[in-house]
This record gives sequence, C-alpha cells and structure tokens, in this order.
Amino acid sequence: MKKTHLAIFIVLLVLLLDQGSKIWVKTHMLLGQEHIIASWFRIHFTENPGMAFGMVLPGIYGKLMLSTFRVFAVGLLIYYIYRSIREKLHWGFIAALSMILAGAIGNILDGAFYGLVFTDSFYHIAEFTSTNGYTGFMKGHVVDMFWFPIWEGFLPTWIPLFGGKYFMFFEPVFNVADAAITGGVLVILSFSWLFFKDQPLAQPVPPAEITDSNEPKS
Repeated sequence: MKKTHLAIFIVLLVLLLDQGSKIWVKTHMLLGQEHIIASWFRIHFTENPGMAFGMVLPGIYGKLMLSTFRVFAVGLLIYYIYRSIREKLHWGFIAALSMILAGAIGNILDGAFYGLVFTDSFYHIAEFTSTNGYTGFMKGHVVDMFWFPIWEGFLPTWIPLFGGKYFMFFEPVFNVADAAITGGVLVILSFSWLFFKDQPLAQPVPPAEITDSNEPKS
C-alpha cells in the first residue's frame, strides 16, 4: 500500500468510527445516560464545548478561538503529511500523523455542524433537523462517550500533597477522535528513534577546510 493510500485509509477509518459512534450515541441516548458494559467500562453520554477529555476554554470567544485553532492545526497537519510522504519518511510516522489529523477533523465536525443538524439532548433523544438546531455554526458541543473508571477510592495518606484525597482512574470521558489523537502522539513519542534513524544528519565542515577558506588568496 502506498503511503498516500495509507494516510487516506487511516483518516477515513477513524472518521467513520468516530462519527458513527457519536451519531449513534446522540440519537439513542439522553444526555447523562450510561450503559454499564463492565464495572470498569461504561458508555456514558456527555457533551463538552471544549478540548479533548472534557477540557474547556470558557465563553463563546473561547469556543470560537478553539475552533479556529483546530482548523489551522488541520491545515498544518495536511501539509506536513504531504511533505512527509514526499520526503519518504517512515510509514509509521505518517500513520501516526494521520491518526492525529483524523482525530482533529472528527472533533471539528462536532463543533462545526452538530449544533446545526441536531436538536439538543436534554430530557429527550436528539433528532436530526434542518431548521431548529441547538446552536449555531462552529458553536456545537463535542460528543463523548467512553468512560473507564478502572479504580476509585481514597489515596494513602503517605502520598505527598494528594494523600487522603478521593481519586478516580481514569476519570475523563472521551471519544474515538480523542483516542486517535492521543494514540498518534504516543506512537510518535515512543518510536521517534525508529522513524528518524535513517535520516541524514548535517555533516560538520572539517577544520582544515574552514582554515583554508579563511586564508587570503595570493
């Protein structure tokens, strides 16, 4: 498979999984409703107006600034992936960048269009609409659903700063797009030694050549 085809395949696959899961949750669950798959894994429908894993920039200007940044970041990622393919970088690096790109696009779609095409999810199941969405363009909320409360309890008192306090791992609720972004970043951080091991380094100029070039010519 060509690297261009690999990048396109990964982006389309992540977007299909991301948007498919979000639309299903949005059209089948009430906001705050959850399905318990196991004690450590739940499908919990929540929405957030901000960044990945429920982080938020306050106010409408914060939302618009985040949306603008996402669009700018997507443009940079597309260019960087194109350049990486042209420079024949490692396929794993291109795959990781494609995961990040797909995740960014997935969350942009929520913010840009969900407020226009869905009714709200308060006390009733959301429906598709063409005239009465719950908010305007680029002001929609990101749909999250995966929750892994693997452990919760009070930390031992001997732990500095946090001892004796209630703690849950893993508390944030996230979606496929968030997982793709995080996974892509972790792959790059973990395997950068492999991705760039064959890249040529700048060759230093020998001291003799520097000396010769500084000598006056006769």
